[in-house]
Amino acid sequence: MKPQEFPIVLNELIEKRKPFVVATIINVDGSTLGKPGFKIIITADEDVPYGTLGGACPESSLLPHAKEVMRTGKPKMVKVFLEEAKDALLSMNRAIPENEIHVETFCGGVMDIFLEPYNPAQRLVIVGQGGKDDVQDALIRQAKLLGYQVVLLDHSPVLNNQPDEVLKDVEDDLSNFELYDSDSVVVLTKGARDIPILEALSRRNLRYVGLMASKNRVRADKEQLGSRGVSDEFLGSMFAPIGIDIGAITPEEIAMSIMGQVVKVSRTPDGEQKGKHSKISH
Repeated sequence: MKPQEFPIVLNELIEKRKPFVVATIINVDGSTLGKPGFKIIITADEDVPYGTLGGACPESSLLPHAKEVMRTGKPKMVKVFLEEAKDALLSMNRAIPENEIHVETFCGGVMDIFLEPYNPAQRLVIVGQGGKDDVQDALIRQAKLLGYQVVLLDHSPVLNNQPDEVLKDVEDDLSNFELYDSDSVVVLTKGARDIPILEALSRRNLRYVGLMASKNRVRADKEQLGSRGVSDEFLGSMFAPIGIDIGAITPEEIAMSIMGQVVKVSRTPDGEQKGKHSKISH
């Protein structure tokens, strides 16, 4: 790829709200195919849509480190040793610092590579039911305080706090609204539109889906969704009833418990906490 294509690929990923890492060779020592200034882009799904570091071996060895910096949001410098077979075998038998990578190849040089993460602004999508909703209002305010981009899907909201975007004509099947894997979605439909909304969400691979409802309504919704073919995996991953249990009573406390849960999921590697609090005993 030509250097002038670099900003084009960057902009495409940013527009699609895809997290990615730019890995740039800062310095080399000895014989290496990659030179200072060579760079690649690594996406969250381990694709490399731009660039080269001089070969597939050093590029593939960076993938675990790229995933780490995407998760933490912190840049990192790594040192890649391009070793001949005998030296690579010796490296396998000693403790290696976590910022060192040893790759078996013919070059024999060393590359210092800077990994810089680019994560889209966290986006919270709230699905409302219309009219005045104090929890919805408090949730918008809390999310914006935490730096989230807030999008409200609501046909007739009455608001004290303004989200970044209000969409009043989104279909219940969400066919005219684009969701991204990194989105967190909070459903505040109060029962009226739970099923079509949740069924639509089940077809996406979202970071977080939470439903504000009583335990009885959650149980009924899950049974109905299951009968409509929604997978057990999605039903188990959905946070319902929503929020961390802090004994919340007021709208502000409820919003705090919801955002606490959203943040916890976003900070947890591979979403291992997903749906942990969503199971309802029969």
